[in-house]
Amino acid sequence: MEIKLYNIIAIVNEGYSDDVMENAKEKGARGGTIISANGSVTSDAVKLYGIDIHPEKEIVMILVKEELVEPILSILYDKLGTSSSAKGIFFTLPVTHASDNLLNQYQKKETK
Repeated sequence: MEIKLYNIIAIVNEGYSDDVMENAKEKGARGGTIISANGSVTSDAVKLYGIDIHPEKEIVMILVKEELVEPILSILYDKLGTSSSAKGIFFTLPVTHASDNLLNQYQKKETK
């Protein structure tokens, strides 16, 4: 049986990565990777969109099976989206290749 995996990417203001992980785990995620980052945008974009840019960001990458994508994205949008102080943006990328040891973790979980 083929397992479809997706990488959920969350980009939030600094200090909100733990909130991302707590909410994702509540919906079935097992863990994630947090990367510190700096945002960059032109002053024209700030004027055009009327948004405040906080350069200190955190990127959270969460690998999940296909059926967990919608529930996780939904809770992240609701609790940590652009209207919150986290100012989160979220998207997914399909995982087309993965190491055997990673795939085996998901297959074992499926068969139990």
